[in-house]
This record gives sequence, structure tokens and C-alpha cells, in this order.
Amino acid sequence: MEMQNTNKATSPTSNWGTVTVQRLLPWTIPVILVLLWQLGSSVGWIDANILPSPLGVVQTTIKSLQSGTLEKNLAISLYRALAGFVIGGVIGFVLALCTGLSKTMNLLLDSSVQMLRNIPHLALIPLVILWFGVGESSKIFLVAIGVLFPIYINTYHGLRSVDPKLIEMGRSYQLSKAQLFFKILLPGALPTILMGVRYALGVMWTTLIVAETLAASSGIGYMSTNAQNFMDMSTILMCIVIYALLGKASDLMAKSLENPMLEWQNAGGATHNG
Repeated sequence: MEMQNTNKATSPTSNWGTVTVQRLLPWTIPVILVLLWQLGSSVGWIDANILPSPLGVVQTTIKSLQSGTLEKNLAISLYRALAGFVIGGVIGFVLALCTGLSKTMNLLLDSSVQMLRNIPHLALIPLVILWFGVGESSKIFLVAIGVLFPIYINTYHGLRSVDPKLIEMGRSYQLSKAQLFFKILLPGALPTILMGVRYALGVMWTTLIVAETLAASSGIGYMSTNAQNFMDMSTILMCIVIYALLGKASDLMAKSLENPMLEWQNAGGATHNG
């Protein structure tokens, strides 16, 4: 009994320490690299014309914020990314529902989608510019194409991977097609679908970087290209860091959805273990 009481008394502190370490550990290497970078710049090991110091990048960021340039271009990039993600994600999800739930639609569509998937979507840039010009439509279209296929593949795979015994059990309980989908198929496919969302978010930012670098008059990619013309390394690095932070933030947001949306799995596992 005394040993049990001791464990109960120390477990909250131990758990708090474990959670703190788990939260800080992923940031260890980035922080060390930034400190080494700043040290190398301060003692003259790194030429500022080649690689400005972290403090120099921070100063450039502050100036861009004060002038309003960064907020304007960041808002435009976010709009392009979100619009392309929603359009491509919805199309990919609907196509996957069609091919994953219907044998006829699978035979009709899946082969064609798989062929299109193997074409690098960034190779379409010259064609997209001829179709849509260099306006917003071309960038949103490219992002949508990039997002479409990861969403499609993972949703399709998730639906096809649902345990057939569960489907048969649902039919034996005389569930309607809608009930079968929402109570068995969709929950069973959800982990794979969410994995596709996280992968698609990465493709979204990669595609947007290229689209804004090649043909744009606004956006974070445009800021980077414009800075390149003036050899403004601080601004270029600022844009790279912003893209990295946006990618990390979107991935964390997608990951945060997994726990509440997959809570039923954890509850089921706990019940099973109990």
C-alpha cells in the first residue's frame, strides 16, 4: 500500500516532466542549428553576403511587417493555398468515393485517374500559363491538381481497406447504404484519409512555392524572386523560413484533428484491452 501511495504521489510530476520533454525534444535540433548559425555569423565564420545571420533575418521580417509588405503577400499566399486545397481536396474526395464505393465507377474512372497521377503536376506549368495566364487562376489550379491525387489515393485506399466482415455485419443488421457509409466505411477509412490530408498539405506548399516563383506579382514566392534580383539574401531567407513555418503549422493543425476524430478507435482499444 505504501508503494502504491508513493507512485500516486510522484506520478503527476513524472508525467508533467515526460510531457515537457516530449514537447521540447522536437525543437532541440532546430534551436541548436540556429544558435550555431548565429555564432558563426557573429565571429565571422559565415559571410553575411552569402548567409545573413538569424538576427539579420529577424530585422528584415520586422521591417517588412512595419511596411505592410509581408502581411499583404502572406495573405495572398494563404488565399491561394487554401482555395487550391479546398478545390483539389473536394474533387479528390468525391472521385475516391465514386471509385471506392462503386465497382462500375471504379472500372470507369480509376485507371484514368492513376494515369493522370503519374504525370508530374509541376510539368503542367507551361500549359497552365497558356490556359489561364499568370493570374490567380493558374496558381490555384496548380495547387488543386497537386492536392487532388494524395487525397484521392488515400481516401480510395482507406475505403478499400475496411474490413469486409464489418461491412457484412452492417448488412446483416439491415443498415441502409447511408448508414453503412457513415457508421462503418467512413470511420474505418478515416485514419488513411487524414494521412492523405497531411501529405496533401505538404504538396500544397511545395506547389505554391514553385507557382509563385515562376509567374507571380504578389505572394511570398514573389517576394523571394524579387529579392533575388536585388541580391537581398535576408528577404530570401525570411521567405524560406515563412514557408517552413506555414508547412509546420498546417501539419500540426492536421495532426491535432486526429485525436478528436479518431477518439472512437482509442476508446474501442481501451474497451478491448479492458
